[in-house]
Amino acid sequence: MNRALRLIRRRAISSIPVLLIVVVLTFLLLESASGDAVDAYLLSIGGGDATVAQALRQAYGLDQSMFARLWLYASSLARLDLGWSVAFGRPVLDLILERLPNTLFLMGSATVLSFGLGSALGIVAGAKPESLADRTLSTVSLVLYAIPSFWLGLVLSIIFAVQLRWLPTSGIETIASGRTGLDRAGDIATHLVLPVGTLALIYMALFLRVMRAGMTEAWTLDFVLFARSKGLSRTRIVLRHVARNALLPLVTMLGLQSAAMLGGSVVIESIFAIPGFGRLAQEAVSGRDAPLLMGIIVVSAVLVICVNLVIDIIYAALDPRVGASEPGP
Repeated sequence: MNRALRLIRRRAISSIPVLLIVVVLTFLLLESASGDAVDAYLLSIGGGDATVAQALRQAYGLDQSMFARLWLYASSLARLDLGWSVAFGRPVLDLILERLPNTLFLMGSATVLSFGLGSALGIVAGAKPESLADRTLSTVSLVLYAIPSFWLGLVLSIIFAVQLRWLPTSGIETIASGRTGLDRAGDIATHLVLPVGTLALIYMALFLRVMRAGMTEAWTLDFVLFARSKGLSRTRIVLRHVARNALLPLVTMLGLQSAAMLGGSVVIESIFAIPGFGRLAQEAVSGRDAPLLMGIIVVSAVLVICVNLVIDIIYAALDPRVGASEPGP
């Protein structure tokens, strides 16, 4: 427990400058883009004179200098105030909290499915290197990893939703269905089969290859040779020695791919019209809503940091050497 607390404290302290760098760089990049949310709003209503534009910029603080607005945003962020969305006319935090659960559910389901299937198939492939099962699974994983997620999503949608009509094509649930309880949960699960399956297949291929490579390397280690010399069965060696040792790089890869999976959910949500975090980012970009886009990026950075913190704790539980040399409180 003390080792885990020291690890959490060190990661929390190191995440503060990371967030500051993300905020500053994102703000400067958005400032370098042409136009702003007022221009997009006036364009959507058919235009407006310079007086209206100036009044709107004063109302949203867009008439101040860049460094003044950066300081005001950083001060507001310290109070957990992400600002006001110009395009939606609502607080940014409310919009994010409204859409974020859908994305977290999509990412969580895809992560559990891809990690479980990828590690299990990786064990099957790495149990007997260069066997028929190993070569078949390696080829399939390579093909899946090379397929773009948007193409795979469109193909699965055409097959299972358009031609076979087994699954819905879009949305998170049936609109105005009036369903509650388990009936609504089943409706949501049906709508998430295609997007979760699409996202999970891509990352399952990556986890499979990492697990298979780790097991192939573990077969040559001394402790495996010692276990084989003791006459242990191959199944026991695979499950208790080889697979457990190969699981460590897979857990590390899970943390590294959290940001990539969050970015992949943007594409998946656009294909299947899921009202989530990714769709909100797309709407913020199209509306040139800098405060909303800043809030999305900041929350995304916090999510990635939290996921990697959980991965570090899991890794420390699997490997007692992690964090053991850190000084105590």
